[in-house]
Amino acid sequence: MKNRLKELRARDGFNQTELAKRAGVSRQTISLIERDGFMPSLLTAVRIARIFEEQIEDVFIFKEDEL
Repeated sequence: MKNRLKELRARDGFNQTELAKRAGVSRQTISLIERDGFMPSLLTAVRIARIFEEQIEDVFIFKEDEL
């Protein structure tokens, strides 16, 4: 799963710590998600998408073979 977290954070002026606080997770979790080292829970993914006012599928991109 790819994601656009780093791009969206830059767009909205958030650092990892600020995004983590808003999403209710640790900064380390955001870092891992950004590096594709961790797949967030559905609840966390929805929270993050809402923070950026984006659809979840526009933040987290699945390849066909992952579905």
